[in-house]
Amino acid sequence: MIYETNRELIDSMKKSGVLHSAEIAKAFEEIDRKYFIPDEYSEHIYLDRPLPIGGGQTISQPSTVAFMLELLEVKKGDRVLDIGSGSGWTTGLLGSLVGESGRVEGIERVDRLVEIGKNNIAKLNMPNIGIEKAADKLGKPGFTFDAILVSAAAEELPKELFDQLNMGANLVIPIRSSIFKFKKTEQGIESKEYAGFAFVPLIY
Repeated sequence: MIYETNRELIDSMKKSGVLHSAEIAKAFEEIDRKYFIPDEYSEHIYLDRPLPIGGGQTISQPSTVAFMLELLEVKKGDRVLDIGSGSGWTTGLLGSLVGESGRVEGIERVDRLVEIGKNNIAKLNMPNIGIEKAADKLGKPGFTFDAILVSAAAEELPKELFDQLNMGANLVIPIRSSIFKFKKTEQGIESKEYAGFAFVPLIY
């Protein structure tokens, strides 16, 4: 179903039960999807489906984004890594969640999308977020984060991302057709699987 307004889309996600956090609902209000959609899809801004953004990539389905953000459990002041930032929408949403005291670093492999994402988030006037070209290795080795979000599907679990998590941090990542939540604890890595999703492949 195509909704006419951002409010209708948000309300539908609340009614379906996928969106229940007031902070995440506020982020969806502040970071409107319309600013991250190519002009040729302007009639489908609030369609609850993924849409092409170029380079064989998509902007994710809003309800799936809401589901993943709920799992990620981002807090004010967190430092977050957004892998596969695409058009910058998830980077902006995360920036709203971490607030001015937090930091979100988006990384993207497709050159054209790096520039599109940078241009899109520049309009948000949010100095706490940024997007850069991804390096050869997945994530940002040598740095650690309070949460990591991956928006494309890996074929296998990239365990190197565990080294980039602070203690108590969450990693939310699609692997094949499931979304996984991993939590780094003193006892090891806790995991939970949520099946039945589809994503573009993770390039790394």
